[in-house]
Amino acid sequence: MKTNTRPIARILAALLLLCALARVQAQFTFSTNNGTITITKYTGPGGVVVIPDWTNGYPVTSIGDSAFEYSTVLTSVTMGTNVTSIGDYAFEECLGLTNVTIGDSVTSIGTNAFYNTSTLTSITIPNSVTSIGDGAFQGCGDLTSVTIPDSVTSLGGWMFSGCTYLVSVTIGNGVTSLGTSMFYSCNFLDYVAIGNSVTNIGDAAFQYCALTSITIPTNVTSIGNAAFANNNLQSITIPGSIISIGDNAFTQSALTNAIIADGVTSIGNSMFNDCTTLTGVTIGNSVTNIGSHAFYDCTRLGAITVDTNNPYYSSVGGVLFNQTQATLIQYPPGKAGGYTIPNNVTSIGDNAFDFCPGLTSVIIPSSVTSIGTNAFYTCTSLTNVIIGSGVSSIASGAFYGCTKLASFPIGTNVVSIGSSAFTDCSSLTSITILNNVTNIGSSAFLSCSKLNSVTIANGSIGSSAFQGCTSLIGVYFRGNAPTNVGSYVFSGDANTVYYVPGTTNWGSTFAGRPAVLWNPLMQATGPSFGVHTNQFGFNITGSTNIPIVVEACTNLTAASWTALKTCTLTNGLIYFRDSAWSNYPARFYRVRSP
Repeated sequence: MKTNTRPIARILAALLLLCALARVQAQFTFSTNNGTITITKYTGPGGVVVIPDWTNGYPVTSIGDSAFEYSTVLTSVTMGTNVTSIGDYAFEECLGLTNVTIGDSVTSIGTNAFYNTSTLTSITIPNSVTSIGDGAFQGCGDLTSVTIPDSVTSLGGWMFSGCTYLVSVTIGNGVTSLGTSMFYSCNFLDYVAIGNSVTNIGDAAFQYCALTSITIPTNVTSIGNAAFANNNLQSITIPGSIISIGDNAFTQSALTNAIIADGVTSIGNSMFNDCTTLTGVTIGNSVTNIGSHAFYDCTRLGAITVDTNNPYYSSVGGVLFNQTQATLIQYPPGKAGGYTIPNNVTSIGDNAFDFCPGLTSVIIPSSVTSIGTNAFYTCTSLTNVIIGSGVSSIASGAFYGCTKLASFPIGTNVVSIGSSAFTDCSSLTSITILNNVTNIGSSAFLSCSKLNSVTIANGSIGSSAFQGCTSLIGVYFRGNAPTNVGSYVFSGDANTVYYVPGTTNWGSTFAGRPAVLWNPLMQATGPSFGVHTNQFGFNITGSTNIPIVVEACTNLTAASWTALKTCTLTNGLIYFRDSAWSNYPARFYRVRSP
């Protein structure tokens, strides 16, 4: 008797298919919507996972938000041909997942879809994908290369941020914008090909990458804040298509040379800040705005060259000026030695010489009327300044941190000394503030640790103006006691305040310090006056223990005074004698404060 086995085989095959379907379904939870399936959660044992094309007779079209997140058992995922979207956080922190095959029907990859899946070594984005959300591959530290196809038109911010081993990226021609921090902290990224449709490079897009060179397409119109900061870029040409460059765009990069082409109109604040290897910058004819601190701490920058057709800026000898050369805008921080400011300059701009470590001396002509805020900030080699009579104000922080500046002749027309103008000028030993000065700003001479003598004519004194001047032993006022005195003006100082006869409002103390009448008088009569034992001498009287300096000259018309003796009037009297008096046809004497 012959047995027909075909129906039995069909039944077994059907049972096996149902068992396989059951196993597939057992790995996932899902939802049905308008005849399509969305996987909402993976519940399987891990390893290699294949997402089916169909379930319960419906196509699987979507991997839902957070469907596989935090799964540590996955090693590989292959998506079915019907999947069109990958949801937000779908594979977040799937530590162990090394390979993903994205189906050719996928059009969108959601926000943080593979966030911190640090074991993912490769990813192929098919030509069907048009958009990739914020942070989609952020923290995928084992990725080494990525190609973004031409089909992609939208890329989210932070997309590959923290992909520390990513070395090569090709961006397709469909992408129009590189989002904020797109490749932030891709520490080994040294090759990027940017598609020719990109018009905007976002903030911090390539910050902390290893890029040594990059070609910016001519369609790009803007570069965001810190876009290429902290990079290994050695040279850059910024095309004329770019209208604006953001703040800190190339801060702390390894640039040696930068060319800003004709067409660029704006340079952001601190654009080349801390580019310590930058030696030269060329600025085209279209730049109308250069932000503050654009070249701060570029300690090797020897020349800034401006196109002669630029209507807003100019350069002379590598120094940046406005177009008429009336304002000195930026002295190259890498220029060493002394500098004489041209006679046509009327103002020194804010931060014009800040952090110029090789600048040793500067001559400011009488044409200059103002010195800007932080103009010579931390010029640590500056030892000598000659200031013309035209300067009326010394702005806040003008000579802050000029640690080798031993003396400073305040101009005869200066009326105001700004706050912190000479803070931390630790070599400054004495200062004379003339009659025209009506305001000494807060912390003006803060922590001038070697300042031992100050002469002040008039004016208000701001808070902490001389605080921390630990060597200050005498402050000499020529006018009435100031009525506007800030707190802690002499805090930390061991000094005495001296005032001259004929002035008012003085008491026994001033601003917490003893106040003493400074009234030395040379006695031109009496038995002590004249020649004794071949020495000319006379008595000097005054308040007990006041300090004095005796000086002499030979010609009152063109007086050049020489200090002969520094002393104190012990018990209000001292006898002065000059053994060299006979060496001169005439000898004149005077007494001044130290």
